[in-house]
Parts: sequence; structure tokens; C-alpha cells
Amino acid sequence: MLTKVALLSAAAAAAVVSGAPLERRAAPGQADIDLVILNYALTLEHLENAFYRDTLATYDAAAFKAAGYPKWVRERFVEIGGHEKAHVDFLSKALGDKATQECTYEFGITDVKTFVATSALLEGIGNSAYLGAAANITSPEYLTAAGSILTVEARHSSWVNSAVQKGDGFGKPFDTPLNFNQTYSLAAPLIKSCPDSNPALPVVAFPAAKVEGKACPGKTVTISGEGVQAGQYVAVLSGLSTSFVQIQDGGKITLPEDLGYGRAYLVVTKSESVSDDEVVAGPAVLDVELSAQKAAKIYAQ
Repeated sequence: MLTKVALLSAAAAAAVVSGAPLERRAAPGQADIDLVILNYALTLEHLENAFYRDTLATYDAAAFKAAGYPKWVRERFVEIGGHEKAHVDFLSKALGDKATQECTYEFGITDVKTFVATSALLEGIGNSAYLGAAANITSPEYLTAAGSILTVEARHSSWVNSAVQKGDGFGKPFDTPLNFNQTYSLAAPLIKSCPDSNPALPVVAFPAAKVEGKACPGKTVTISGEGVQAGQYVAVLSGLSTSFVQIQDGGKITLPEDLGYGRAYLVVTKSESVSDDEVVAGPAVLDVELSAQKAAKIYAQ
């Protein structure tokens, strides 16, 4: 979800780093959008922090070795986990007594391979979440802070996809922003319960969407989910572009020829609009691989 940055003034930087409480930026009776966005970001950072902390405590160096990974892979995941904890600490201090607290999660990790796949999923979602949210931040100081976290999340995602999964770590020239409800819909299945004291966030989770079939540009896959039916549309969110394809009988859709490689998201909609009131289900994550043969052709051009 996202965008660009302005330089922090020395005084503003000192206030944020020292954990000074947020100043109110809304008129009486209105929600402080920056406070809402930072708590939204903190909700995601709590999830990522708990994922690395708890899962890496379960799978030690011997487990990674048995799964076929060199020693340094787990060491880098530990480093990433440290980054996520630092993000939690940073946002918690900035929000002060307004900070949301950690929830209870269920990640469904059964082995090291599913840990790696879930890491790739979460880091990509975090990247898209910050990208989409940044456009709504009113404070240049907080925008810069969010941008500083975003670039780190992007490097996490690239490293997992390339060095660990041996795939393409930067498949598209532009990342894909997601709005609040789209991001929350991807995170919500992992969140089992939260403290009653947590501030309510103005987000809702859409019904899940599932994609079956190998994702390749111009190929046909099947999409399903609660309320999904023929005649509706699938919004293909890829980079900064959105295209629509109509759902055929049996949930069949043909992916755009110009889809490209890397991560995209599919959102089922009632019409050719991706506004929240038109969404039926989704997003579904679509990771399109760049095969070695295709890569060789591209680089030979």
C-alpha cells in the first residue's frame, strides 16, 4: 500500500525515536487517521513478530539442516525476526498508551518448508500493506517512518523469494499496493483472538478466495469462494495496474497476457470496480514464477 517520503526534521525524528506519544491531528469527534494507520501497521507487525519468534523457537538449526537448508538460512530468518520485533517496539513507543497489543495467532506451520512459504506470504503482504496505507498518512514524519519500514520489508520479501526459494525476488517493476480491508482479509485467518482492550480498527475481512491451477500469463485458472459465481469479475491487481476478467462457468478465468511475473492479487467483484462495496471475495495471492527458460530469453534480448 504506499508511496514516497519527505525528510524527517531532526526534532521530529527525535520525538518518534524516543517514543513520544502521538499528537492529535484530527478535529474533535473525528478519528486521527495517522493513529489509526500506525495501529493498523502495528497489528501486522505483531503478527509477523509472533510468527518468527514462535516458529523459530520450534524449528532449530537441526530442523533447517534436515529440510535441506544451509546454516545461514535460519540465521537470516532470526535476523528478520529481530527486525520485526524492532518494528513492534518502535510503533508501540510512538503510539504510547494508544498502542494495540499482540493477539493470539494460528499460523498452521507443520514443517520448515511451510514456515518458509508462510514467511514469503507475510513479507509480501506487509510490503503491499505499507505501500497502500502510506498515501493516507497526513504527517510527513510518520510517512518517512513508514517508508523506512517498507524498504526493509521489501528486502525481506526479495531475499526469501530469491535466496531461499530460488525464485524471482523482484518480478515486477512496481510493487502492488493493497488497501486496509484487502490487507486485513489476508491477515484475518491467522488471527484467532485479540485483547478486548485493543482499539477497534475500521476494517472488515472479505470472504476468502481460492485459486487453483498453475498461474501463468494468458493461462486459465479456477477461482472459488463464498458468493463467487459466473458473470462476476476478477480484478487482477498487478503492480500499479488493475485489469478485469469475467468469471466463466465453473469459476474459470483467463489471466491477462501482460500479467508479468512475481506477486499479484485477485479480488472477486460484482462489477468492473474494486471499491470495497463491490468486493465479493479475496484477495487471493497469485505468485507467478519466472522459469529459468523464460529468464534466459529475457536476458538474451
